[in-house]
Amino acid sequence: MADLLEGVVAAEDPRTEDVRALLGQHLALMASLSPPEEVHALDVAALAGPSVTFVTYRAGGDLLGVGALKDLGGGHGELKSMHTAAAARGRGVATAVLEHLVEVARARGLDRLSLETGSPAAFAPARAFYARHGFVECGPFGEYAESPWSSFWTREVVA
Repeated sequence: MADLLEGVVAAEDPRTEDVRALLGQHLALMASLSPPEEVHALDVAALAGPSVTFVTYRAGGDLLGVGALKDLGGGHGELKSMHTAAAARGRGVATAVLEHLVEVARARGLDRLSLETGSPAAFAPARAFYARHGFVECGPFGEYAESPWSSFWTREVVA
């Protein structure tokens, strides 16, 4: 693993120019790995919506990662749009973003976090990452349906 980065995770507007560029890379990557109807990543407008908390990870002013927490109601939240810039992967960015979003969920009184990620081999690192952080496989939740392209994960938010 490369040296861990010292950075800051903070709420930010997803419409910021450099954030839009990184989200564009994220959406392009998702589109390259799954059929269009199986890409569940949120666009910038949805990430700026009232039920979503969007955060960035910046080190020295450079944008290195993003993530979001969508409130599904009933004490349930969903992780969305987790993405680390290619040059910063393996350096703790995703862990910092995830830990921050878990704390946001805890502070808001949510008791469960879930997520959808891909099931093809290209998503194996993402699935392993979530498993390392206490997520376990589950069935579809919210508006998702069973799909051979999707893998669903969940974990409790412990107070």
